[in-house]
Formats: sequence, C-alpha cells, structure tokens
Amino acid sequence: MIIIDGAEGEGGGQMVRNACALSLVTGEPFQIINIRAKRSKPGLMRQHVTAVEAACVIGNAECSGLSVGSSELTFRPGRVVPGDYQFAVGTAGSTGLVLQTILMPLILADAPSRLMLEGGTHNMLAPPFEFIERCFLPIINRMGPTVSARLIRHGFYPRGGGRIEVDIQPAPLKPIDCVERGQLLGVSATALFAALPFDIADREIQAARKMLTDWPAETFAVRQLPDGAGPGNALLLQADYAHATEIVTGFGQLGVPAQALAKTAANRMAGYQASSAFVGPYLQDQLVLPFALAKGGRFSTVKPGSHLLTAIDGVEKFLGTKLQLARRDGGVHEVGLG
Repeated sequence: MIIIDGAEGEGGGQMVRNACALSLVTGEPFQIINIRAKRSKPGLMRQHVTAVEAACVIGNAECSGLSVGSSELTFRPGRVVPGDYQFAVGTAGSTGLVLQTILMPLILADAPSRLMLEGGTHNMLAPPFEFIERCFLPIINRMGPTVSARLIRHGFYPRGGGRIEVDIQPAPLKPIDCVERGQLLGVSATALFAALPFDIADREIQAARKMLTDWPAETFAVRQLPDGAGPGNALLLQADYAHATEIVTGFGQLGVPAQALAKTAANRMAGYQASSAFVGPYLQDQLVLPFALAKGGRFSTVKPGSHLLTAIDGVEKFLGTKLQLARRDGGVHEVGLG
C-alpha cells in the first residue's frame, strides 16, 4: 500500500484527488494522512468528500475514514465501470475538481461515460468552468479521447447550485508536445455578475481596460446572468493563441474593491503574455497526470508552483516514473518524460 503524507508539498486537496485517480488507474491502494494539513481548515471539506465518493462509485472502491473534517483515509480501488453518473457536492464546492478526480480513469475505460455534476462552477479556490472547457479539455482531446463539457447553470460561492454536464469518449492517451503556443489570435475580457449591482462589473471592466492597453476596446464586455444564479461575480480574461488558450479569473468577494480585483487579474494575464510559455500557472499541475499516463510528451510552462511539484511527486509514487523539469531561456520551464 502506498502511504502519502498530506502535509508534504502543497499540502492541499490536490493530493487526495490525484491519489484517487492514480489508484483507480493502477489498481494500487493508498493511505493518506495529515490531509490538507497546510490549510487554515485542515481535513476533508465537502467537495473533497464528494470527489472521493465519486471515485468510489465509478471504481467500485472501498474507502475508510471518508467524512468531512477527516485527516486520514484509506482507499482500495476496484474495477472502473464507465456509465452515466450524477454527483452533487451540496455546497459551492467545485464541480471541476470532482471532474478532475474521475476524468482520467473514465478516459482510460472501455466505454463512454456521461457525468452530471452539481455544485460550484465559479469559486475562488478552483478553476472556473470556462478554464476547464477552453484551456484544459482541448489539450486532453489532442491526446486521443474526446471530452466535451457544457455549463447548464452557474454556481457561485457561497450559494453553489451550479450544474455541468460532461461526455467522455475514451481512448488511450498518446504523447503530444505543448511547447509553442503560436501566434495570438484574439483576446476577451468578460465580467459576469448575478444578483449584484451592475456598477461592480462595470468598474472591473473599466479597470481592466486601463491595465490591458493593447487589448481592443470591443473585447471588453459585461454579462448579466439570471438573479437565480447569484449573488456572484467573476472577471474572465482570455487570450487565444494558435495552439493554446489561457484564462485568468478574478473572483468577486466582500472587502475586495472591483478595481483591485481587476488589477490583479490583468497583471497575471500580462505576465503570461510576456512569457513564451504554453502553459500558465493554473494549468501546469493539471497536465501532470495525463502526460504521465501517456508515457511521453512535454509542455512548456511559467515558473513551477508547489502544486506542479507535488503532482510530479505523486505520479512517481504510483507509476514509478518521474516527469523531468528543466529550465529554458527566458524563464520558461519544460516538463516532460524522457
């Protein structure tokens, strides 16, 4: 049995999600202790419990210690069975993070699957739906499978209530190179808001325009969602390249001025655009599992974060292989096998 110390590395829920995915793929059981030891509220949260429950359901796994607040669990995988599944977080916990837990095992299954996931679609501690759909899944689809996702209803923190649907056509993962992102094709900035004053979103857009001076004026927009989706607010900055898409998100929250939120997001986008890297800071760790399971390929990225390093370490524990991390010119780093 593989033993994982949740206090090592980035010390968050990623270790639990990746361990479940790798366990289902490899058939290796694991025990994880000190779960989310580095977080302000250690132990499993509702979204982590739902993610592990989903892994248990699709993989006929046995799990002990699975409850909100638990700091230790043991997971024994069974056989992954593709099919139609519905999972509800019950809070604004991320539907996208639940998807990440079960996506790789279902991609490598022997028949298609359809998922309906309910919970948060736009919250501060996870990639929003648009990031998964436009940044992450296109790379997965280049590797062989066909995965499509639809946003049925927005779900903001703290209310949740969102819904996404995902269709998975499985296929073996093939190695690809994601090194050159190609020429810039277009940019966009969209401020989403629901059940909040229009002025909040408008101030975000105006602040972003002042920061991103080389972006055309017509690319900035405000989009009002039905009140039932709120209250909630998110600023999405998107840059489309020939081979890659990057999305930087600022999430509205009490006590954070709209202008400050927009400034932070715009600075992050400007940093990505100033680099030549294919992958930004929020996608790098999400590509570790598919690239490792493909047994090849490489991607260029910005400065490695703790999530990336922790994901690489987890892959080594389960697969016995280690993705190599090399520094290139201009502050770009390259991750790959072989």
